[in-house]
Amino acid sequence: SSGLHDSFARVPRTPPLSALGFVALSPTIGVRDLARMSPRAALPLLDVRVPEVYEQLDGVSAHDFLARIRFPEAAHHLAFEVFSRSFFADPRELSAAELVLMFHIYFLGSSEGLLFDVPAEPFPTALWDPLRGYLESHGVSVRTSTPVRQVRPQPDGGLAVTTDQDTERCDALVLALDGAGLRQVVAASPELGDPDWRTRIDRLRTAPPFLVSRLWLDRPVAPGRPGFLGTSGYGPLDNVSVLDRWEGEAARWARRTGGSVLELHAYAVSPDADRGAVQAEAVRQLHRIYPETSRARVVDERHEWRADCPMFPVGGYRDRPGVRSPDPAVTVAGDLVRTGLPVALMERAVTSGFLAANAHLERWGVRGQTLWTVPRTGRSLPLRGLAALGG
Repeated sequence: SSGLHDSFARVPRTPPLSALGFVALSPTIGVRDLARMSPRAALPLLDVRVPEVYEQLDGVSAHDFLARIRFPEAAHHLAFEVFSRSFFADPRELSAAELVLMFHIYFLGSSEGLLFDVPAEPFPTALWDPLRGYLESHGVSVRTSTPVRQVRPQPDGGLAVTTDQDTERCDALVLALDGAGLRQVVAASPELGDPDWRTRIDRLRTAPPFLVSRLWLDRPVAPGRPGFLGTSGYGPLDNVSVLDRWEGEAARWARRTGGSVLELHAYAVSPDADRGAVQAEAVRQLHRIYPETSRARVVDERHEWRADCPMFPVGGYRDRPGVRSPDPAVTVAGDLVRTGLPVALMERAVTSGFLAANAHLERWGVRGQTLWTVPRTGRSLPLRGLAALGG
């Protein structure tokens, strides 16, 4: 494709040079574009604080916030819309607070914000199977494919956890569930929590469905193709990964066969969409972006549909649960949880898991895990001063 493109490869890593470098190097932001922008509307980007950013911007959509700044349309699509759709949501429905928090994490909060760590092998091999083995070596019983149906607080402060097989008593519980699972378990557990907590849990929303397609092709893509490419304006297609550039299993298959392994993501798909048509259109858009793939034969393909990511709608922050529930024996973890720290998505899920475990360890007088985070305010004193001018 001959469309505009941006890259973070040459952007300086040190804040605030990372943000300034992005603006200076982006082909989508010219001098005239900068002159048309509203600096005052952009001031909240310079000093992001948690939870204050939600008090300021949770009532505004990501789309409307960028419109206030008069951010150039091309840059809007290439940069911020790619970020906002990583929340599996349309920018018109996503809280601006989440978008601004992501900007802080990527550009102004850390010199590592634009670096991505990926596993060298598929997740089961690199993470889940070793983690399971480690837990079992410490006496943990790992039971997969075992849905929890109900949780009942007990008079002694413990909990009775019911599955399809049995009911077990436990001293503490971490509800590390997606939004739908959390709503389901809480609804089936009338004694859990208090009315306000339960009502807020019931109001949580799930983001629209998303598609992950993996294609095994009989020939490689062009050598200059990046390992990961975020897209905007290509129908349902939101990003393309050339897996054999960085995943061991895919790389070995590509070397053995002379082919390539690609993964396509499509986010925020309408629940009423024809899924087969969406899959076909994503592949058609791939052919526009990487024309050499149109001549490739698909050796194998897999299409996975999911609808298990939380929605962060405008005004929804107050309904999201914190780590601690009304019952001290019950904590909540996941990317939907309020942590009070500048984290998002997978990082929020991991952080909330540590915080949930720490809360239980604190009850038993055991020191928990020390957590490190990007600064909870803007790193630059001059930029914080500028942000203060916006009130």
